[in-house]
Amino acid sequence: AVTLSAFLLLLIEYVAATASGHKAENAIARKDKHPLPLPFCCWRYRPTKPYFMFTVKWAVLQYVIFRPLISIIGIICQKYDVLCESAGFSVHYANVYLEAVDFVSITFALYGLLVFYGLMSEELQGRRPLAKFMCIKLIVMFTFYQSFVFNALEGRVIKETTYWTATNIADGLNALTICIEMIIFAGLMMWAYTPAEYKRKSGISPTSIWRPLWDSINYSDFAREIWGSLHFFFTGK
Repeated sequence: AVTLSAFLLLLIEYVAATASGHKAENAIARKDKHPLPLPFCCWRYRPTKPYFMFTVKWAVLQYVIFRPLISIIGIICQKYDVLCESAGFSVHYANVYLEAVDFVSITFALYGLLVFYGLMSEELQGRRPLAKFMCIKLIVMFTFYQSFVFNALEGRVIKETTYWTATNIADGLNALTICIEMIIFAGLMMWAYTPAEYKRKSGISPTSIWRPLWDSINYSDFAREIWGSLHFFFTGK
């Protein structure tokens, strides 16, 4: 959740760097009506409307709220023996409903990223935006959706053995698949997020290590953006 949201804020910062006043809204003001990505490409939206940026931010940042809540609710349900992941997607237990909410939430977040990238691809030229976008998007998609598939196959295609339950096998297959995928994604990350972009130019003093360290653990920007979006939706300002 944090990775997706941080990536959106990174894209917004890249776009802002191309606009007057260092504001992404000024870059968006140059855009005309634009079709939505698949599967809603028959509908068009106007990015210059005030609600556009707030909607995109909320579409992605809502996952920062829902993902921890889902985990907390899952822990509570496990405590009262009503989660029952081993039962697969049984409607009699909480696991299927938590997975469904998680599925919808992460899909909204990924779609919000896709909308923003599709609109601002020209402003992101030279930043390897597609490679950066696909690194984040594919890692999240593969890890989440394949876990969803393996869980769905429990007890149906994946059967228990003498020494392993269906859940053990599904979790093991999921972990093995992720380990193999991460080798590929690690190489892709090194190419997409090249350190050359952040190489210090001559004459510029180095940044203290404490500022980036603080930025890496400071989530106030997420809270500020979430509050700004909610404030706009409720007040229109």
